[in-house]
Amino acid sequence: MKSVVVTGVSTGIGHATSQVLIERGYRVFGSVRKTEDGERLQGELGDAFVPLLFDVTDEAAIAEAATTVRDALGGETLAGLVNNAGIAVSGPLLEVPTDDYRQQLEVNLVGPFLVTKAFAPLLGADPSLSGKPGRVVNISSVAGIRAMPFLGPYAASKFGLEGYSEALRRELMLFGIDVIVIGPGPVKTAIWDKAEEVDVEQYADSPYGRILERFQKVFIGQGRDGYPAERLGELIHTALTTANPKVRYAAVKGRAVEKIMMRVASPRMLDRLIAKMLGLKRT
Repeated sequence: MKSVVVTGVSTGIGHATSQVLIERGYRVFGSVRKTEDGERLQGELGDAFVPLLFDVTDEAAIAEAATTVRDALGGETLAGLVNNAGIAVSGPLLEVPTDDYRQQLEVNLVGPFLVTKAFAPLLGADPSLSGKPGRVVNISSVAGIRAMPFLGPYAASKFGLEGYSEALRRELMLFGIDVIVIGPGPVKTAIWDKAEEVDVEQYADSPYGRILERFQKVFIGQGRDGYPAERLGELIHTALTTANPKVRYAAVKGRAVEKIMMRVASPRMLDRLIAKMLGLKRT
């Protein structure tokens, strides 16, 4: 039975990916931050799911989890590592609390660095293991190539992840380990319920106050109309198994005319369109 490590499996994309991979005959080692989430998932997903208790910013806990997986593999290589865990910090870049910005980068950018460093030996960087080299799949975002206003912290983390992934892909060629990026647009998950609960009143006295209210409504509406998480799980399975994978897969829902516009419009034109949509014109 092939084994894959997936981070952030409590809900959303990570949960759906675990389901898809287990249905395809994989054993999934999934990271959770709470013991009760691991127990719940074991009940839902069965014996093919093995919970790993760690936060992606806790290097010592990650190392302990890697030892657990190594012991379970019994000298075989790991088929894949899916760096999925992440958070989204929003707000005007001039006003986002510094600690929130740091946390955004710690989870979304330093986290995959720490996890990959710990599990790379099991993917084939350790020559003592037998079996084919595995693959790393990093979950980025459309925000990793296009930054929207008020999602600056999140976009910064995902732009960074894209660069990290490209360098890592070239370095891991030495071991035959491939690195693939998945760049989804909005996905239907519980994150949109959480986004609706974000208190924009903290920016009530900001020049961005009313604009943020408008942005929140537009952004949440697009998210709830996104792809189901299961579709991302299928795409991740493709990235892990197809013979000649692309280096990056996009999964962005939208009308063809909108996609074409985003590709061909100049950055300044997009600036004007976004400003008009949200009311970011200088008065």
